[in-house]
Amino acid sequence: MKPLIKKLTETFSPSGYENAIREVIIEEIKDFADEIRVDALGNLIARKGSGGKKIMLAAHMDEIGIMVNHVDENGFARFSSLGGVFPQTLVGSRVKFVNGTSGVIGAHFLKRPVRLVMNNKMYVDTGATSPKNSPIQVGDVAGFERPFLDLGKRLVAKSMDDRIGVAVLIETLRELKSTPHEVYFVFTVQEEVGVRGATTSAYGVNPDIGIALDVTGADDVPEIDTKTIFLGKGPTFKFKDAGSLGDPRVIELFIKTARKNKIPYQREVATMGGTDARAIQLTHAGVPVMTLSVPCRYVHSPSEMVDYGDVQNTVKLLTKFLEKKVEL
Repeated sequence: MKPLIKKLTETFSPSGYENAIREVIIEEIKDFADEIRVDALGNLIARKGSGGKKIMLAAHMDEIGIMVNHVDENGFARFSSLGGVFPQTLVGSRVKFVNGTSGVIGAHFLKRPVRLVMNNKMYVDTGATSPKNSPIQVGDVAGFERPFLDLGKRLVAKSMDDRIGVAVLIETLRELKSTPHEVYFVFTVQEEVGVRGATTSAYGVNPDIGIALDVTGADDVPEIDTKTIFLGKGPTFKFKDAGSLGDPRVIELFIKTARKNKIPYQREVATMGGTDARAIQLTHAGVPVMTLSVPCRYVHSPSEMVDYGDVQNTVKLLTKFLEKKVEL
């Protein structure tokens, strides 16, 4: 899966500009799905199988980024965030705009940490010297520019959130030879700015069960006393986050599947953050949901790290789950 993960993470598609990554995904899945369509908001929906439960799997295609809101008289571009961008990770970062322009993020160095939106102290330097020769303008969007890094067991990239979930869905679609269900592999847009793609796509699919595929913050690093989520110990089953509650019946089905197939897993209660599960859960008259997550260090930074074994085990778990009939 490593070449696939590299291709996905190095494709630039911030929220609202998912065209490039959608084309990459279509090329990867076109020979494995029974039906492929794109809805009005840009969600990519691939169906496999018919009959049984209607199961929706959702992984978001978009990544965090920035949007230009002003170019000053010296050519420096001020910007606002697209999604949860942390200021402390930005200074010195390189960005790439949808139009192909590259730049570096600079800042007025202050003794106290800067707040990205509130005091507007950061800027993108594209080498321009005035608005007239600036290659970017108000409304232009960029993602972070970092190459995929293969450390063997650990993989690092700028958009593991949530291209690793996308990779899991692609590989699961390839591995799933048959299923008694009608499974919808949904690659959603605009998750980072408010789970918007999942809201519309779930309404269209109207599933019996919804499963969001995403990353979750691993806390197995120095200076954190209470460590709960570890790289290398398997995917997590999310019981709760800021946006949704995992349905106990769905979680129990995944626990039984993991135990039967000797797949490691972790139990998770998140105090912050949310996933596409929230939008799916509130669709029509309501949908039982769960979030299946790949542990990730340094989430929402230009260098996010996952464990390759966790990724492979997530594919195995999801494939085994979809091969069998389920009853709630």
